Amino acid sequence: MRSRRNSLHLAAVAVVALAIAGCGGSSSTSTGSGTVDQVKSSAGDELVVLADDQHLQTVDNVVPVVNAKVDSPALEQALNAVSKVLTTDDLLTMNKSADIDRKSPAVVASAYVDDKKLATGVSGGSGKVVVGGANFNESQILANIYAEVLKAAGFDASVKPVTNREVYEPALERGDITVFAEYAGTLTEFLNKKANGPTAAAMATGDLTATVTALRGLAEKKGLKVLDPAQAADQNAFAVTKNFAQNNNLHTLSDLKNYKGKLVLGGPPECPTRPFCQVGLEQKYGLHFSGFSSLDAGGPLVKAALKSGKVQIGLVFSTDSSLSTLS
Repeated sequence: MRSRRNSLHLAAVAVVALAIAGCGGSSSTSTGSGTVDQVKSSAGDELVVLADDQHLQTVDNVVPVVNAKVDSPALEQALNAVSKVLTTDDLLTMNKSADIDRKSPAVVASAYVDDKKLATGVSGGSGKVVVGGANFNESQILANIYAEVLKAAGFDASVKPVTNREVYEPALERGDITVFAEYAGTLTEFLNKKANGPTAAAMATGDLTATVTALRGLAEKKGLKVLDPAQAADQNAFAVTKNFAQNNNLHTLSDLKNYKGKLVLGGPPECPTRPFCQVGLEQKYGLHFSGFSSLDAGGPLVKAALKSGKVQIGLVFSTDSSLSTLS
């Protein structure tokens, strides 16, 4: 469900919330069955991620998606070169540079391109390419990596900030933006529901090859070309405070089914309608929420709301550099 807000007002609120909460990053992590991860802020507060023991989330590898009208061998060569080397550990390291060390996404991207020598061996490009980047560090980093490599190949490439998938996916179809670093499982289900209705059977699974094959079929009908997926992946996850987890003996999302108290979910505005967010938690885990608080996705707003008790569970992401395993 990779989509976020993009407004000056929310950005200002996020800065205030970050200062109050002492949060370190704006993305977070999912874990394997039976484990709990923790987020440590600079103030020492902790959030723990409940294991997705019933496997609500599917594969969500990073994959370049382009408007078919601008597709070319040179463009594919450049973007597939990024996919060939990009790993989940790379995402974690780059997110740390942006989230914790406070380097700009453009600076982080440039260092990665230099380190991996991605500007060499690409050529033959021409014409304008607009790379979309959603309003969170990881997406902005990936957008800048794509743009730098495309420039090296000869394209007139630029980065355009965008908001959530409901806005930027149609823009990609129209050609207002022409390249995007997407997430395979999430985009598959977004296009699946868009084409076949909200109750359509899921096409994304835990099998990357099968999911990308399904995604390519859906994308082609929208005039989009799906290139090679990277090893790098970033999934949705759900966090609670460490005290909340300990007081209620919570380790997995399934453990929450027996919780009878107030349970408010925090996340981005689209969460209540997304199969990998509130809808999935209700249908897969049988959870019943007292309410929903519209915040951000894995960023300072949801982290501050968790720590203040405004929400009891919040959406985070699997490449948050501040997560570590709780033994």
